[in-house]
Amino acid sequence: MSNVPVLHSYFRSSCSWRVRIALAFKQIKYNQKAVHLLNNGGEQHSDEYKTLNPMEQVPTLMIDGITLTQSLPIMEYLEETRPDINPLLPGNPKDRVRVRQIAEIINSGIQPVQNLSVLQAVGPERKMQWGHDAIHKGFVAIEDLLKEYSTGKYCIGDTVTIADICLVPQVYNASRFKVDMELFPTIARINAALEELPEFKKAHFTNQPDTPDELRKS
Repeated sequence: MSNVPVLHSYFRSSCSWRVRIALAFKQIKYNQKAVHLLNNGGEQHSDEYKTLNPMEQVPTLMIDGITLTQSLPIMEYLEETRPDINPLLPGNPKDRVRVRQIAEIINSGIQPVQNLSVLQAVGPERKMQWGHDAIHKGFVAIEDLLKEYSTGKYCIGDTVTIADICLVPQVYNASRFKVDMELFPTIARINAALEELPEFKKAHFTNQPDTPDELRKS
């Protein structure tokens, strides 16, 4: 049986995207198994996949002999088990809680409100405005925090943290929902700097095995 980790992922899932970034920073080689969220009503709802992830969501990471779900616990696990490889949490407790605060605004306050299942329930006529409003509200809060917290290149200082990993996929979603990023200059500045890093480029949704050809970067 292979010891290579397996990530069950969907190319444009922001939660899967976060885990891909974290895996890149932790220098973990892994295989991907695509879970298409739209084909046949959503492959995440299959009986086979539900045995891995009872919430019928992505990502699911099989690593170290265990099966992990939910992106933030996965990233925390990678950090705790591999703390010496590109640490993703600061050593200072005050900075650590600031990282978690920003990450949770995205993870609990924005992403679940505009994810696929909610938008499907809202319906096609309202989903763009719904997603826009959810992201805009969260970004107002994050922009205010970053004006205080961001004294370096990234969310907290000059080292990439879990907060940064959560931010980049959410900024992409903001573009999908026509959020005016000129209203959030600190977020935009940090996002631009992060997108230049090789780990973020490797994890980008346009570079995944299941990315459709028309969305791939040439």
